[in-house]
Amino acid sequence: MDLSTKRIVVTGGNGFLGKHLVRKLKEERKCEKVFVPEYPEYDLTKLEDIVRMYEEFKPDIVIHLAAVVGGIGANRAHPGKFFYDNAIMGIQLIEYARRYSIEKFVQIGTICAYPKFTPVPFKEEDLWNGYPEETNAPYGIAKKMLLVQLQAYRQEYGFNGIYLLPVNLYGPGDNFDLETSHVIPAMIRKFVEAKEKGDKEVILWGDGSPTREFLYVEDAAEGIILATERYNKPDPVNLGAGFEISIRDLANKIKELVGYEGKIVWDTTKPNGQPRRMLDTTKAKKEFGFEANTNFEKGLNDTIKWFLANHNKTNNIKI
Repeated sequence: MDLSTKRIVVTGGNGFLGKHLVRKLKEERKCEKVFVPEYPEYDLTKLEDIVRMYEEFKPDIVIHLAAVVGGIGANRAHPGKFFYDNAIMGIQLIEYARRYSIEKFVQIGTICAYPKFTPVPFKEEDLWNGYPEETNAPYGIAKKMLLVQLQAYRQEYGFNGIYLLPVNLYGPGDNFDLETSHVIPAMIRKFVEAKEKGDKEVILWGDGSPTREFLYVEDAAEGIILATERYNKPDPVNLGAGFEISIRDLANKIKELVGYEGKIVWDTTKPNGQPRRMLDTTKAKKEFGFEANTNFEKGLNDTIKWFLANHNKTNNIKI
């Protein structure tokens, strides 16, 4: 599929991943008709705003990135909101994409949809083999319902919807708000601010034993675009970098790169989250030629540099 001639709606296009994706579409794929519905003008939890968006933009393709999302703390505080907002957005966007005969719908899922004790590396076939990790299950299940919807619509209506499962993202422009951020930006902010204040210790959640996989945001954007161009099947596809690192080792690496010389204290009264996370990424390579290519340490350094350049502009970065 040649995207350059298509009218493309990117929901969440002003978010962390969305900005990188929209830039790639415009600069690298020469897409001239990319539309980003902005909140609150378009509240995608409201049906009338979804209908108006389709009527005004008349897209050929919808890439649905928009989500209500956060780390373990945010998931524990707002399970109801995370379930409802993510489910209602996706269900209605997909239903009305079908009604308006949209050529292709690209749904971004979440690794949180995988069962809590999925064996590493996570294979797409493992998705239904258990219940997700409890702290983020409402969010993960809401997103997983959209996979069922897309598969059902393909079967009944011939609707071309695909579903991608990106691992944890990181990179410049990430969300560094400690109330809602994920682990890498949260650690970067904590270590940078502790260094600036001269604090002798930094407190981190859990015991450091879980493992995670991280995908640089530029790589994720490229993977989504490649799938949009080349993939047209009902099966979900993982997007990842193909490695895992423990939270303890990650903390020590970020501490070293920031230059913080104090002590790390692990607060074991706080939850660890899912024990291990790493994706099997062979299907993405086979089906649409995607492989992550950003070195992890370089990606961390770029993210730290971005934060250092921007964090004094506001006391509470929300990008």
